[in-house]
Order: sequence, then structure tokens, then C-alpha cells
Amino acid sequence: MKIGITERLASGRSRLARSGLAAAVVTAIVLGGCAPGHPAASAASSRPARASRASSAAVAAASSPVTTVRHWGSFFDDSNASADTQVRPVTITLPGTVAEVGSSNAAEYALLTDGSLWAWGLGGQGELGNGLLTTSFTRPVRVIFPPGVKIAWIPTDVMPYDTALAVDTAGHVWGWGDNAIGELCLGSSGIQSAPVELPFTHVTAVAGAADHDLYDANGTVYACGQNVDGDLGDGKTSNTSTPVKVAGLRGRQVVRLVTSFANSGALLADGQYLDWGYNDDGQLGDGYPGRWSDVPVRVPLPGRVTQVALGGSIWGNGQTLVQLADGSLWDWGSNYAYQLGIGNRDWQPSPVRFYAPRGVTYQALATGSATAYAISATGNVYAWGTSKAGQAGTGSLAIAVPPTVVATGATLISATANNVVISVPRRT
Repeated sequence: MKIGITERLASGRSRLARSGLAAAVVTAIVLGGCAPGHPAASAASSRPARASRASSAAVAAASSPVTTVRHWGSFFDDSNASADTQVRPVTITLPGTVAEVGSSNAAEYALLTDGSLWAWGLGGQGELGNGLLTTSFTRPVRVIFPPGVKIAWIPTDVMPYDTALAVDTAGHVWGWGDNAIGELCLGSSGIQSAPVELPFTHVTAVAGAADHDLYDANGTVYACGQNVDGDLGDGKTSNTSTPVKVAGLRGRQVVRLVTSFANSGALLADGQYLDWGYNDDGQLGDGYPGRWSDVPVRVPLPGRVTQVALGGSIWGNGQTLVQLADGSLWDWGSNYAYQLGIGNRDWQPSPVRFYAPRGVTYQALATGSATAYAISATGNVYAWGTSKAGQAGTGSLAIAVPPTVVATGATLISATANNVVISVPRRT
């Protein structure tokens, strides 16, 4: 039964020992989460307006110019610690104009303006969504939806572990992939090698990371999956494969959702940012490190938040980057790889200000386990933080300090634990 407008489980295997999680997506107007080394995850919600944008801008793929995307880092899943490693950006081409890009630990995705969705990467858990359990690193394959289904948007901060999400033009959300701990809210677990419709309607925001997901349906935020440190936000710590309501959000308009390894967050229409879950290194930003929360808490910030990127991949890491309405940049949480961009490795339990390089304006943010990214007003992609799997894109496995330009001409970015994808439209 679909949820309408009114409306730690044993899994047989532990995801806590895994080396990766899903992470983040960002567009030039949004931001995303990404991660390095371990299971990073971050996932942000997508705006309702995207549905109309994607449908009204429909273009036949065959007649569209090929759009270039570039990616770097490596893919991983339960069987592969590191696959297809690229320490500098490499090119993938798509058969049409790219509207959005997305990533998970195991795969990357490109939504075209004709409503088709394409994927590449590891596919052993059905991550590519083409009905097969095969891998494709250099040639994108089309995700197969039932006839008549047209995808309007994908999460911009991004996909769960070995699992993917997409929302169609009717406001229905589809999921495919691993689903080992019930994060797809189907009441069961098990691989879905092709997209299945999930039990929600009028979906306006989605986020997925690690093995838990958030869904804003009909103005109510629901969660499913693993509940490590209260990251489902329902006031409990038990896992669930069926939807539970996130506490404390009733009557409050959510415009974006984000997630990471054991954390979740919600950006409200009034500019307040709330988060919940793991907090050993100040990941909640409330000034009380070590005190996790199974319900949302407000992060004290000196202004209205317009962008948020949440990262984190395993115990001992995880950070949040935000931009305020006045353009200022703030972050908090783990900082062992200089991922907060404040010039030292001191973790921060409360928001601190960080700055773009002199003369540079950041327009989009992304972060994951311990690497952060930004797209500047001129399309330059900056990276700083860990690069154990090449995810900084500098050509080196060394920590990137300070922020370094690793690509140019970007309009979209998505990043997860070990991999990053950007869209670079062809110039005519």
C-alpha cells in the first residue's frame, strides 16, 4: 500500500565492516556529498521543480549533441575494494544532453534531458539497473524502466550503498540494486536488478547513503534501512524495511535531504538545517560531540542555509559543508584529512567558517568520507582532502592541501566515497 498524503534489525551480514557507502551529488545550484577511502555516503534531495524542468526540456537523444562527463577515483562493493581506479579525470560520453549526474560507491549515473537514465560501473548487485548483474566501466548502459515511465530527476547528494534511486515525472520513486537491509522500503531485502516502484507518492526529496534512505512524500519525511546511531530519526535505534516517520518535522517544509554513513539531515524552507545520527567527532554540529541523536537537532548557524553537503563513510569521519544566503561558507565535524578546508586537522563540533581561494567564488559544494569538492563560478572543480583511491583527482594518492583545481568547465558534480563524476557540456 502506498503512503499517501496522511500518512538495529539483524540483516544476516553486517554493513558496518564494509569499506564504502553511497554518497553525493551536486549541481551548479545545489551541492552534494562525496567521500574518500571508506564507505562514504552522502545524498541530498532533489527539488520538486526538477520534474518540470526535465520534462519541459525533453530532447530526443538521437538528435542531441553528445555531452561529455568526466570521472575519477575508483568503484567498490562487497567483492571489490577498488576497481577501475583513475587518479585523474577520464572521459565518458552519453548519447544526449545531460541534465543531472549522480554517483554511488559502485556506479555512476547520468540523466539525459529526454528522460532516459544511463549507468556505468560495477553491476554485481544490479546497480546498473538493466536487469543484469554485469559490470561496464567505459560504456554507459541504459537503466530499464517499464514502458511509459520517464525520469524527471535523480538525487543530487546521492545514492545508497550498491543501490540507486530515481523519481519519475508522476512523482513516483524507483529503486534498484542491493537493498540488503531494506533501504528501499519494500518490506523485504534482496537484489533488484531492474527498477521497482517504491511505496511512496508525490515524492519531492530523496537521499540515500550507506544502508538507509530518506523520502519526502506528500510533505512527510520517511526513513528505511539500517539505524546505526539513530540515523533514521524516528526516536529509535532499530532497523526497518518498511517506512517510519522522521520525528520533529511535521508541519515544517523540507527542501532538501542529505545522508551519509550514519547521519542524516534536512534543510528547511526557512533556511534552518537539522541533522541527526552519529556524533563522535562533532558530526551534528551542535557543540556536543559524543552525544548522538535519534531525532533531528538544529545546527546553530549565523544565517539562512542555501546549500548543504553531508559526508562520512565509517566511524571516525564525517563532516558537513554549508553555504549561507550571504555567500559565506561554514563546516563542522571530522577533519583528519584537512577536509574542512580550515588549514589544520582539528575536528570541529560547532560550525566554523572556511573560505574559497582568493578571488574564487564557490557555487556548488560536495563532500564524502574525507574529501571535499566545489565548483567555482567559472566552472573550475576544486578538491581538498584524502585521495587514497585517487578521489581528489590530482594524479596522486596524497592528501590534497590546499584546494586544488582538478578539472575545468564543469556544470554538475556528484561524488561518493571513492569516485566523482562531473558534467562538461560540449562547446559549439
